[in-house]
Amino acid sequence: MQGLQEAGLRINPRTARCANIEEVIAYCQALEEHRHELEYDADGVVVKVDSFRWQAALGATAHHPRWAIAFKFAAQQAVSRVLAINISVGRTGALTPTADLEPVHIAGVTVSHASLHNEDEIRRKDIRVGDQVLVERAGDVIPQVVRVLLEARPADSLPFSMPTHCPACHTLAYRPVGEAVARCPNAACPAQLRERLLHYGSRRAMDIDGLGTAVVEQLVSRDLVHDFADLYALDVPTLATLERLAKNPRPISSRPLPTAVSVVWRDCSLGLAFATLASAVQHCWPGAMRTITALAAASAEELAATNEIGPVIAESVFQFFANEENQHTIARLRDAGVSSGGEHAR
Repeated sequence: MQGLQEAGLRINPRTARCANIEEVIAYCQALEEHRHELEYDADGVVVKVDSFRWQAALGATAHHPRWAIAFKFAAQQAVSRVLAINISVGRTGALTPTADLEPVHIAGVTVSHASLHNEDEIRRKDIRVGDQVLVERAGDVIPQVVRVLLEARPADSLPFSMPTHCPACHTLAYRPVGEAVARCPNAACPAQLRERLLHYGSRRAMDIDGLGTAVVEQLVSRDLVHDFADLYALDVPTLATLERLAKNPRPISSRPLPTAVSVVWRDCSLGLAFATLASAVQHCWPGAMRTITALAAASAEELAATNEIGPVIAESVFQFFANEENQHTIARLRDAGVSSGGEHAR
C-alpha cells in the first residue's frame, strides 16, 4: 500500500497497520461506530497478515486466503409490519414464502419484501400477518425478518399455514423427508416455465442456439410454449414473428440437437430439484437404468440403492416421474423425435 501511494496512486486513508490483535479489535470497533461518517457504503473491514512470509506459510484454500478475514459490521435494523405472506415458486419448484412489509428505510434502501425461507423458519420465529417485526439487511444486502415483537401482536392474529398445493398450477406439493422446502413437481408449472426453458436450452443442457432470455420471454408471454416439448413444434412463420429470430427463423427441430433424452437427464435439462446427476447417471446407476424409461419405472428405494445417490435425490427423481404432467411432457418429447437413449444415444 505504501508503494502504491509513493507511486502516486490514491489509497484509502483509513488503512492502518496494527501491532497485535487487540489493536485490530479496537480499530474495527472504532470504524463500526463511525461507519455513518464514511463517504461511501461499507459493510466491514478486511484484516490481513502483513507479512509475505507468513502469508505464504498460512496458504489458502480454493475459496479464500487463510491470511485474511473479514470483520462484518452489525446489520442495520428497523421495525416494520407484515402485510401479507405470499408463496413464490422457483425454477426447481421450491415454494418460498415471502413477507410483504410496510416500506421501511434501512441502510439507504427502502425495504418492502423479505424472504421467510421456508415453513420451519416461519414456525420457529412464529411470524404472522399483522405482526410488528424487526427487519435487517443481512450483510447490508438481503432483507430478512430477525424476530417478531410479540408485545405488539394483534389479539386476533392466526398462525400461518403453508399451502398444500402449488399456488401457480395447483399441483399437490411434496416435501422430501428431512428437507425444509416444499416443492411443486410439475415441470410444466407456469411459474417455473421461464427459468426451466432457459435452463433447458442452456449450453450445459440441450445447447439450443438462440433460446435466450428475450426469446423465452416472448414465447411464454405470447402463450406459444407451455413445456419443453412445445419448442419442437415451433415453425418458421411463428419464429419469424419473434425479435432476435426474425432475420434467421429456423424451426428448432431442424437444429443440431442431442438425440438422446439420456443426455437431457445427465445434464439436468429437465431442472430436477437436487438432481445434479452427471456423475450419477454416468457412473453410479447401472447401465440398465441410464434411460428415461428405466428411471421412470424405478422406485425411490431402487434409485437410492446406488453409490452416491441418497434418499433426498432419489425421492426427488421419483416424485418427478410420478407426476402425470411430467409423464405427458416426456411422451411429447419422444413424439418430437428426442430419443430416450439406447445404442443411438450420444
